[in-house]
Amino acid sequence: MSFFFGVVVPYAALITFFAGLVYRVVKWARAPVPFRIPTTCGQQKSLPWIKASKFDNPSSTAGVVGRIALEALLFRSLFRNTRAEKVSWQGGPKLAYRWEKWLWLAALSFHWSFLIIFLRHLRFFTAPVPSLIRLIDGVDGFLRVGAQGLFITDVLILVAVTYLFLRRVVLPQVRYISLPSDYFPPLLILSLALSGVLMRYFFRVDVTAVKELAMGLVTFHPKVPEGIGVLFYIHLFLVGSLFACFPFSKLVHMAGIFLTPTRNLPNDSRANRHIDPWDYPVKIHPYEMYEQEFGKKMAEAGLPVEKRWM
Repeated sequence: MSFFFGVVVPYAALITFFAGLVYRVVKWARAPVPFRIPTTCGQQKSLPWIKASKFDNPSSTAGVVGRIALEALLFRSLFRNTRAEKVSWQGGPKLAYRWEKWLWLAALSFHWSFLIIFLRHLRFFTAPVPSLIRLIDGVDGFLRVGAQGLFITDVLILVAVTYLFLRRVVLPQVRYISLPSDYFPPLLILSLALSGVLMRYFFRVDVTAVKELAMGLVTFHPKVPEGIGVLFYIHLFLVGSLFACFPFSKLVHMAGIFLTPTRNLPNDSRANRHIDPWDYPVKIHPYEMYEQEFGKKMAEAGLPVEKRWM
């Protein structure tokens, strides 16, 4: 089964990933958006003496680019997330809103750790390894525990994914709105990270053989070396499962955020007039024509009419 898990599964997962992602992106791109519907959290550009919010209510392409960049890189809207809860007050329980920074910190740690881990793994698919990848590898693994280098992102991704999963399970408000499909991605990513940590720090695999397999897959000359180990194939299968389910789960928000009209449109409705392209001429039947046609019968039935028909 080494060839199946080492060659067939990765290729099938990548084909499913790219085909599904292209389908979703094309479907989103073809959806018509005739009006400006951006989500606004600040003052719109209007009079010169009124200060406008460039990122929360962008009126130009530069503002939109800055807004999406802050959202994709720093999760700016999630940073301002609040939590509603009942608190005891003098006159009884009151509804209060509090900042929810732990969710933002966990989400930011998870996404950046996942990105850095993905970039670090590119050393298996390149020869020679680019200087940028070696730099990322060195900075991430600067911490030493004895003679063993410890990657900071390995710890962060385990802690962040565990927090996000437990938050969905423990908090009743989040658990109430969660679907079964919401539990599968964090569990899959947690299993993927755990298998990678086990290979890295506890059960070593032949890195040379792994790179030989990876280079064979990239160059379309697959070859499965001997002695890689079962744990690596489990890890590779989990990676393939993540890639295969990516376009069909909520993980595809990675691409969807750039095609969301509430984010990627400038709010310039005061400066430009946007005409509905679906507002085509249609045959109408005004009340005057309606009464001209049915006025006599309406009058006989006792219905109010504007003209005298009796």
